[in-house]
Amino acid sequence: MYHTVADHILDRLRHWNVEHVFGYPGDGINGLIAAWGRAGDRPEFIQVRHEEMAALAAVGHAKFSGRVGVCTAASGPGAVHLLNGLYDAKLDHVPVVALIGQTARSAMGGSYQQEVDLHSLFKDVASDFVETVTVPEQLPNVLDRAVRTAYARRAPTAVIVPADVQELEYTPPKHAVKMVPSSADRSAWTAEPIAEALERAADVLNSGDKVAILVGQGAAGAHHEIVQVAELLGAGVAKALLGKDVLSDRCPYGTGVIGLLGTRPSYELMRDCDTLLTVGSSFPYSQFLPPYGKARAVQIDIDPHMIGMRYPYEVNLVGDARHTLRRLLPLLHRNDGLDWQEAVCAEVERWDDAMTGRAAVSADPVNPEHVVRALDPLLPDDTILTADSGSAAHWYARHITMRGTMRGSLSGTLATMGCAVPYAIGAKFAHPDRPVVALVGDGAMQMNGLAELITAARYQDEWADPRLVVGVLNNRDLNQVTWELRAMAGAHSFLPSQEIPDVDYAAFARQLGLTGIRVESPDDVADAWEAALSSDRPAVIDFVTDPSVPPIPPHSPWAQIENTREAPLKGGPQRTDVAGQGFKAKVQELFPTLRGD
Repeated sequence: MYHTVADHILDRLRHWNVEHVFGYPGDGINGLIAAWGRAGDRPEFIQVRHEEMAALAAVGHAKFSGRVGVCTAASGPGAVHLLNGLYDAKLDHVPVVALIGQTARSAMGGSYQQEVDLHSLFKDVASDFVETVTVPEQLPNVLDRAVRTAYARRAPTAVIVPADVQELEYTPPKHAVKMVPSSADRSAWTAEPIAEALERAADVLNSGDKVAILVGQGAAGAHHEIVQVAELLGAGVAKALLGKDVLSDRCPYGTGVIGLLGTRPSYELMRDCDTLLTVGSSFPYSQFLPPYGKARAVQIDIDPHMIGMRYPYEVNLVGDARHTLRRLLPLLHRNDGLDWQEAVCAEVERWDDAMTGRAAVSADPVNPEHVVRALDPLLPDDTILTADSGSAAHWYARHITMRGTMRGSLSGTLATMGCAVPYAIGAKFAHPDRPVVALVGDGAMQMNGLAELITAARYQDEWADPRLVVGVLNNRDLNQVTWELRAMAGAHSFLPSQEIPDVDYAAFARQLGLTGIRVESPDDVADAWEAALSSDRPAVIDFVTDPSVPPIPPHSPWAQIENTREAPLKGGPQRTDVAGQGFKAKVQELFPTLRGD
């Protein structure tokens, strides 16, 4: 038996310490599948239910492991299906490599079955590196460069291998002209700004009386340095949604998430500060940053391509967050006037009271905020959380308290539906000894979450800790868009587009041999979470929730509140309960000492 190109690809992945590849088979990658059989399933082929889920699971694996995620698909439709997940990786700056089959070279250009121009298809999503292997000698360079580029650029890359090339005997590049040898080493490296830039940044930060810090996912690993800077400068710290797990929510001057899904203290922190330090974030919504000209600002980011955007920063420091902050700290002066930071802490306490009150508001039958608020104290300190796009993201952002070694993420910039369950599966393979919880709307669950429960059922025995808990917010409504229609357009819900069937998600889970629980009363919420978190297998909880509980934005302008209250009265469904819920939630936000109805 000779050593084929496909055999060599798997050899090279093992050399790069790739342990799992998420994919779906097809004749475009038959050579690779055969090689997997010869390799004893190393790296392990994880069969998902759809190629998009393969890419999203690879993104989740990369986000929670810090290593490159790898996915694979056949030519034609399989390759097309990868795109959404790869765009998620591109927009959230996640290293993912896609291995893609292609029709045989002899058929190219012949309008052959499943022939797609893959270079054109992937040239945007994998713009940092996409290449087709046409002869064995191109390897290992093409694969090595795809992996290195994914790591270096924090981006998806694509390697296309025609079906006939996969089965060719592998011959390495020769010591000859037009041959490109390669190496698989990726030594650690650090980028740091020059001393003069650090001094200018320190001058800006030392001049501030009301300092705000904004951290994103690029600040991961710099927790202690961020706390030191905040304590020196008397600052408050807000988090972009992708940076929610960068700083513990038990930090008293941490104001929580910023933006439309964020907190009132974060909104006020940015509105009232005179100095801003942004670390590892390209948070895109500039309307939630300080008004232009009101604050002097410094940014730290490792990517020179992404730095200097969103705000007129006075100093842009290109470098690794942790190392840059360590060099910056000795240049900072202690601010002994703590009135600003104490005011920030007071607002954080007030917001927490308001959120407790909002979760206690009565609903029909269950308040979704109560569902997530009840989960929070039950979570082990090493939990990994995933949240789907939609109203589930609101409750994740506002009611989950990050602490210990907890991790959490969602589709931040692409905000694609259907990411939470495949993310959770990717997380379980990255950390099979840790509990994983996914918060999912019923729209996302119907879109693809139900199918991926089959994947969870299939692989559960491989996980040392079998707990993968999926909490479904079942309100029979595509709720985020419904509220956008009400709040932004003043329009009532359009049922043909917004209403979705009531599915018994718990019963489906039980059919797969998983734990399935349906909750229709607020009194049963906490017990259901406890049962799922103590289960010896993956679990699904079907929470029947009220679609009329509004995800009120942190700034809550009255014009938008009036639209939210009035739109249902103009003929839409749930007109009285929406108005009532909006009023009660607003009361809880403005007067957090009030409780109940």
